[in-house]
Formats: sequence, C-alpha cells, structure tokens
Amino acid sequence: MFFPIVIVFLFVLLLTVFLYDHCNRSRRLASKIPGPKAFPIIGNSFHFLRPPVELFKFIQSLSIDYGVVFSLYAINGRVIGVAAPELIETILSSVQYNGKRLPYIFLKPWLSEGLLVSNGQKWQQRRKLLTQAFHFNILKKYARTFTEKTEEFLALVQEKVGEAKTDVAPLVTFATLHIMCETAMGTTMQDDIDTIANKYLKAIEILGNSVVHRMVRIWLHFDSIFKWSTMAKVQKKALEDLHVFTTRIIRERRNFLKVNNINVFNDADDDYGKKGKLGMLDLLLENEKLGKIDCEGIREEVDTFMFEDKIYQEMHSIFGDSQRLPTLEDLSGMKYLELCIKESLRLYPSVPIIQRHVNEETTLGNYTIPADSDFCLPIYALHHCEDIYPDAEQFIPERFLPENCEKRHAFAYLPFSAGPRNCIGQKFAMLEMKTVVSSLIRRFRLEPVTKPSDLTFKPIPATAANLIEISQLRRRYYSAQVYAQTQVHSLFLSLSYSGGTTARHDQ
Repeated sequence: MFFPIVIVFLFVLLLTVFLYDHCNRSRRLASKIPGPKAFPIIGNSFHFLRPPVELFKFIQSLSIDYGVVFSLYAINGRVIGVAAPELIETILSSVQYNGKRLPYIFLKPWLSEGLLVSNGQKWQQRRKLLTQAFHFNILKKYARTFTEKTEEFLALVQEKVGEAKTDVAPLVTFATLHIMCETAMGTTMQDDIDTIANKYLKAIEILGNSVVHRMVRIWLHFDSIFKWSTMAKVQKKALEDLHVFTTRIIRERRNFLKVNNINVFNDADDDYGKKGKLGMLDLLLENEKLGKIDCEGIREEVDTFMFEDKIYQEMHSIFGDSQRLPTLEDLSGMKYLELCIKESLRLYPSVPIIQRHVNEETTLGNYTIPADSDFCLPIYALHHCEDIYPDAEQFIPERFLPENCEKRHAFAYLPFSAGPRNCIGQKFAMLEMKTVVSSLIRRFRLEPVTKPSDLTFKPIPATAANLIEISQLRRRYYSAQVYAQTQVHSLFLSLSYSGGTTARHDQ
C-alpha cells in the first residue's frame, strides 16, 4: 500500500516541477518582449474588456506603443504581435507556422474544418482540391456573369438617384453574394431565395459579432461556459439560417449536375473546366463521388466563401461613349483603377488581423518565442505605418506603381495575406471589384456623405461601425467630364468592407 502512494506522490511532484519550469521559462522568455503590463494569472485579459470599436483601436496601437514585436498574455494563452514585414515574411512563408487557433476556433461551429479554419493534412488536401476552381482559365469564364450581376446592381443604384443619402454597403453586399453563387457555386439566385439570402447575410454579421463577443470575454473562450450564454442561443439561430442557405445551394447544384448528366472533369486528363462554366461547387461535388470529400466537407467550404476623375478618363479611353459591358481584356487594361483598388485595400483591409499558432519554441528576430504561442499580425497597423507609407492616412494610388512597389518589402502589403495560406480567391476578388467599380463610375457621379475621418471599425471581420453613405447618386452621361477623386472614396471603402468575402478565404 505504501509503495503505490510513493509512486503517485513522485509522479505528481515531477509533473508539478515540469509544469512550473515550463511556465516559468515561458514567462522568462516573454518578459524580454515589450508589451502592456500584465497581472498575475489574468495577464492582459482586462485589456480586452472593451467595446468592439475601442478594441480595434487598442489592437492597432500596440505596435506604435511597444514596437514591431510585442507580447500579451491572457488566461488561455500568449499572443506575440509582429508588425515588421521581414519578420512577417518568416512567419507566413513557413509551413512551421501554418497552424491556426484563436480566434479561428470560434468560427468552427460555422465553418468546422473548412479551408479557413483547418490545419495540417486536412488543410493541405482542401487547398489542393480548391485551387483548381480559381485557376485563371476558369475565372475568364466568369466575366459575363460579373457584368450581368453588375447590371442588376446598377439598376438598384439607379433607384436611389436623387435621395439625400444612401447606405451603399447593403447593395454591394447583396451583389457580391449573387456573383459568388452564380460563379463559384453555379447556382442562379431566383426571387424565392432572396429572403433566405437576406437571412444568410444577417447571420454572417451575427457570427462576426459573436466572435468579438467571445474574444473580449475570456470566460466565454471555454465552450462549456459559452453554451449557456445568451449569445450562444443567438449564434445557434444564425447558424441554422446559414446552413439553410448553403444546403439549398448545394442540393440544387447537385440535382442540376445529375439531371443533365454533367461530369466536371475526366480523371484521365484532368480537363476540369473544358465543359463550360463550371465552378468551385461542381469541383467539390465531383470529388464527393471520388470519396475525397463528404457532404459535410462540401458545406464547410461553401460556407467559407462566400480617384474618380482619372478613373473616369481611363474608362472613357477604353469604352468611349459606348455603353457595352466590359470584357476580360477591358478589365486587364484598367491600370489606374487597379491602383485605386489596391490603395483602398491598404487603407481598409477586410481582414485587419491574422494569426498563426506556433507549437514549439522558436527564434524570431532578436527574441525567443515561447512554445504554444499565437502570432498576431496586425495588417491594418502595418498598412498605416508611416515608416512604410508616408502620409499613410492619405489616399494615394500612385504608391502602387511598379517603381514604388519595388522600394517596399513584399510583405508590407497583405490585403490577401501571403505565403502558403494566402487568399485562394484574390484574382476572383480583383476581377469582381474592377467590374463593379468601373461600371458604377461610368454611369454615376458619386458624392460621399460619410468622411473617412468619421469612420470607426469593429475588428473581426473589419466592418465599419457606422454607415457608409453616398448622397445624390446622379446619372453620369458618357462624356469626358472631370470630377474629384474623393467622390469615389466612399465606394471603395464600401467594397473593401462589405464585398470582401472572397478576400477573407484562408487567411
């Protein structure tokens, strides 16, 4: 009897010594990294007990106050902030730091093991499978759908002409959902599905709010506690609305392929896309037949997607007085518009923060990073750094001329992330934005009501906390008139924050 007690005692003693040494070493290493003052046990948890807008400001201020590498500690783990492009390159380029934990785990009730959230072999398999669906040869076939859906969007804008002010974000959001469904999903959104789609968009907003709600309340990080909260009940209803929409989209496309006896690709020559405009959902459904993904996996991936004068002169040089729809060649020729879109994504990245998990102790720059830490990459703060972008708050599209890009570190601009886990749909997103913005500017003169200086943001995903409004959307006739660059600023901001669904895929 005495001997087993001794064994148990020694085991507990050794375990205690190991845990103390491990935690103590982590504290010693982290203490060498600057950061806000932390308290015993709770660490910096109290810093996160802020309203979403204030939390966004706090996160963006850390690299200014403590330098390009900083440390925070909460009850459930340590966060190492990294805001230096050369160090960010080390993190994003290495498969060693490909893993994700916080805050992505809060998205698992929605996305489960989808591309954005999954790790390891599951992520590698899904990434390889989905990359084919966003090949440029496939995207070329989407050009007509882009323009058709843009025409429908412009008709909605036309209805707002003459109103004192219009919140353009809902119009853009609904248009991007239509485009995604009819391209990547291959499903036409009929009138009867619009109500479901509206619930879907509202549910996405609720899920984003739920993530922030859990982030700032450390006790809700634990599922066993969160499931009893009011927010959990709200989230459950939102998830039901999300899954009703995506399940219907998948069911309708599966039936269409079956009834029409369509094979997405031939295994012998992998001729995916040779049979017409086939999208991401078709590819997933075909791989379901091959046993590479199940129905649940398909739903996870479907859930995961989802300056005016010079621009106008550029449009006029391409189209003249013609009202024809833009072709893929036209979109490729919109060089100045592309500069403006890139500058908008610098000022207003749709994903302002991305995180990566490190399992083992590692060296980064002059610091040794404790094992089991989360790297936090503050993209918004990086994009607003005066050392990298002089006059960072100013809208200057010429920053992205080739000769100016060469002067900056390649990882100083990350609207679509970078490395192995970069955004799989970034080319899709750029073509979509070019189509919508170019068509809108050709038709209308835009006068912003909301000024950039009036905007406040919520952190995950980055959304404006106030309305993005445009006044007096007036019919633009096809003549070479000159308007101020600032008139289109609000539109770009709206696209960045309401139409960036694809830009968030796998970041």
